[in-house]
Amino acid sequence: MTALLLCADPLAPARSKRPDPHFAREAEHADAVAVIDHDALVRGDAAAAVRRVPLDLGPAWYRGWMVTATQYADLEAALEDRGCVLATAADAYARAHELPGWYPVFAEHTPASVHTTDLDRVEDWLAWAAIELGSESAIVKDFVKSRKDLWDTACHIPDLADAVQRSRIVARFLEVQGGDLYGGLVVRAFEDFTSSGGTEQARVWWLDGAPVQTTAHPDTPQVAPETDLTGIGDAVAALGCRFVTTDLAHRSDGAWRVIEVGDGQVSDFPQGTNVAPLITALTAAR
Repeated sequence: MTALLLCADPLAPARSKRPDPHFAREAEHADAVAVIDHDALVRGDAAAAVRRVPLDLGPAWYRGWMVTATQYADLEAALEDRGCVLATAADAYARAHELPGWYPVFAEHTPASVHTTDLDRVEDWLAWAAIELGSESAIVKDFVKSRKDLWDTACHIPDLADAVQRSRIVARFLEVQGGDLYGGLVVRAFEDFTSSGGTEQARVWWLDGAPVQTTAHPDTPQVAPETDLTGIGDAVAALGCRFVTTDLAHRSDGAWRVIEVGDGQVSDFPQGTNVAPLITALTAAR
């Protein structure tokens, strides 16, 4: 049996073992559940974050709010001191969570992408990226997130060859991300996923290389389409991470494309999803 480590309810008393309400339905399907203090972990106090985890809990999956790769590594070390081993090691978490980690093995199935961590030479890098991608338009994001909510001003670059336009949009993206910028800058070739007035998306949950559950994507909870996973399982296997999600979108030409890969521990379910199949599989895994 493998335990679930859930984020604690931040409004509960300090010693409470009550999970954050957002994850409470997952606790209902696990025999062993412990909670961590996500706020303490984010502020750099991993020892305080795991104080409510029982000693010698054994193997566990984290299911909670997103953390950086550094914070996850701190969590892993603090848990090991208490006799709890995360089923996903820190290096695997980073590989699945950050685009530079997963992109090489998914390149055939996802929009062409380039990335940089050198933010002091963004203009030169953007000029190179425009040539390298050879794409008319593009998307800008960091290693984990985009700003789709600011599509026209901080996300979509309609003409990647237009130096003034791309600089303006990338500068705005960096401005609104501010201190929340994760890892570096990514530019991805734009692919049209709009058909029939909307976008069809799905989230596939993989455990040990097998698709355990396919759900709607949280951005489109009303749509749970059938997807074509041809070749994607091979990419998941090549990534070498036990628990991952692949977000797929239906391109306007009919192809299903991977638009994001993530560590399954910090991927969210859409509202109303039956979480039992996945949580049952996770807690039964060794």
